[in-house]
Amino acid sequence: MEKVSIYQYIAKDKAAHTLRGMLEATSENEVVQLLHQKELAVVSIKSVKKKSMAKQGGGKIKMDDVVVFSRQLATLIDSGIPLVAALGMLIEQVENPNLKDVIWGIRHDIEAGLSFCESITRYPHVFSAFFINMVRAGETSGTLDDVLERVATYLEKTAALTRKVKSSLAYPTVVITVAILITSVLLLKVVPTFKGIFDILGGSLPLLTRMLITVSDLLKRFFIFVVIGLGTLGFFLKRYINTEKGRYNLDQVKLKAPILGLLFRKVAVAKFARTLSSLVKSGVSILDALSIVAKTSGNKVVEEAINDSIHSVREGEPIAQPLARSRVFPPMVTAMIGVGEQTGKLETMLTKIADFYDEQVDAAVAGLTSMIEPLVIAFLGIVIGGIVIALFLPIFQITQLVTQ
Repeated sequence: MEKVSIYQYIAKDKAAHTLRGMLEATSENEVVQLLHQKELAVVSIKSVKKKSMAKQGGGKIKMDDVVVFSRQLATLIDSGIPLVAALGMLIEQVENPNLKDVIWGIRHDIEAGLSFCESITRYPHVFSAFFINMVRAGETSGTLDDVLERVATYLEKTAALTRKVKSSLAYPTVVITVAILITSVLLLKVVPTFKGIFDILGGSLPLLTRMLITVSDLLKRFFIFVVIGLGTLGFFLKRYINTEKGRYNLDQVKLKAPILGLLFRKVAVAKFARTLSSLVKSGVSILDALSIVAKTSGNKVVEEAINDSIHSVREGEPIAQPLARSRVFPPMVTAMIGVGEQTGKLETMLTKIADFYDEQVDAAVAGLTSMIEPLVIAFLGIVIGGIVIALFLPIFQITQLVTQ
């Protein structure tokens, strides 16, 4: 695979204005030739970084960085600044070095004759299929600035939705993890110490205490095997989940889970409605829009339901009917989509659905937090409290015998 170097250059145009930028080339001589072709006088050339073309866009870039990039680029284009010049301004402002490299690459591709859409397709780790197709629609219709604003708003809402779900799961995850660690320390360190004291004192121990000591002895004796077993189970479980069937089964379990299932379903519906609304509003054809929504759904069950609807829509069936048959989407959602299709206001209905389910997610997260908190406290009380009671029962018995 051909390796290229990234060269940062300083040059002057015919009006003696200083220009700074980046070019990819195999040598400094090639950079000089490229600049001369643009009628620029070279001031300096410096090699910045060498990397494989296949690795472009592979650095870590957060969604927040892409949101800011989209909004700033939209503002600059709306102000009448040409795309190449706008990208050059953003290169100077962007702090993330990985995103800076990507913008440099995009600018170079556009200068070489590619469209903005064609250039961002070279960075699939940064720009999703949704982003690329929105940009394509914006370039075709001449409304790139509006589309980029819409993309930024969509990404912000999607990121906010993801943060809400993560925050709702963070508290119980942390508490349960701490509870497991405390329980392990009690069983491996504290219980054996009490066992030595009980052996010295002699006598018959209560059943609960004997059970606790047995569990502690087994865990201490087979601790390394338990760790290896859990690690092996986790490894194969991860491999299974990474398969097509494993991912589908996991997503199905997530949607049907007793407490969290309703939350995951609402998140999936909100994301589906907002993505489809944004694509339709930007002029993407309904079949292409559904295909993009399926790929970016983040849930294999939802993806399969949307893909099945694509075949039906291609044969002339309205979108609402196959979605209703899938039983993945609530009846209210499919009914509103049906009304939107009949009245020609599909994008408006989808936006209303997305806004409604965003509010539903907020309510579900609040309810989930208030529900999980007492469950976690009860779990801690039963497990850790049970261990403490089992350890102190013999001491209570000894105290009673002494007082008698």
